[in-house]
Amino acid sequence: MFQVISAKKEARLSQPFVLVSSSIVILLVGVVDILTGPEISLGIFYLLPVAFVAWFTGRWNGILYAIAAVLIERIALSVAGTTYSHFLIPYWNTSVRLLFFLVVVYLLTEYKDRAEREEILARTDPLTEVANSRYLYTLAEMEIERLSRYEHPFTVAYMDIDNFKEINDRFGRRAGDELLCLVASTMQNNLRITDTVARLGGDEFIILLPETKGEGALTIFFRLRQLLMAALHARGWSVTFSVGAITFISPPMSVDSMIKSVDSLMYQVKTSGKDRIQHEVHE
Repeated sequence: MFQVISAKKEARLSQPFVLVSSSIVILLVGVVDILTGPEISLGIFYLLPVAFVAWFTGRWNGILYAIAAVLIERIALSVAGTTYSHFLIPYWNTSVRLLFFLVVVYLLTEYKDRAEREEILARTDPLTEVANSRYLYTLAEMEIERLSRYEHPFTVAYMDIDNFKEINDRFGRRAGDELLCLVASTMQNNLRITDTVARLGGDEFIILLPETKGEGALTIFFRLRQLLMAALHARGWSVTFSVGAITFISPPMSVDSMIKSVDSLMYQVKTSGKDRIQHEVHE
């Protein structure tokens, strides 16, 4: 699956910072617990750093910190001289507190995992697992804005698979889906992490290359074409590719106009014999 690069980059807290700061907070709460004794409950202040650790570093660290937090609370209350009507009560309280902390850790990490999976699914083509058109628009808007502000050029290509219908007719729909997946994975695995492959639908793909000028883009496209041809011919699929590519030195009016331009260029290739890469520079 393609790597998601968020349009709004989150502030990432380093794991050592999260673990160290949470440890300090738990210890400080333990000290306060010793000073105040059992009259004031500080349970929520033990839970907060545990939740912080679970959210930013994962479930297993959250479990370990939950155990550490309830043990420190138990020690703090013991040092404070808390008395109970039965010797099993403090152990019962600690067990209940630990169970509650563990439930919170599980719910937090499960929620975060599901939210991240849904975010990826919302940006991913379900068949090929590359970016979908929605995510492409987001990334392309970012590149247009960056070009407008900092004059960083980018290249975008519109690629259509020639004779794709013949594959479906001859080998069946499943073979066509396998071909699309192979094309998508071959491109995605042979591009930079900052590049994007997106499927617009059917057998049409967009390739977005940030910080890439004309000659460098052409080198990438010819290399991809060779890799694709080798991979597909090894499976006995006789298809070729029509590609229209544009390097934008000046920003296009919009993502729609950008796609329309490369689509038009690709169509020229299709109507003039197919199996070719046509490249332009828009200054």
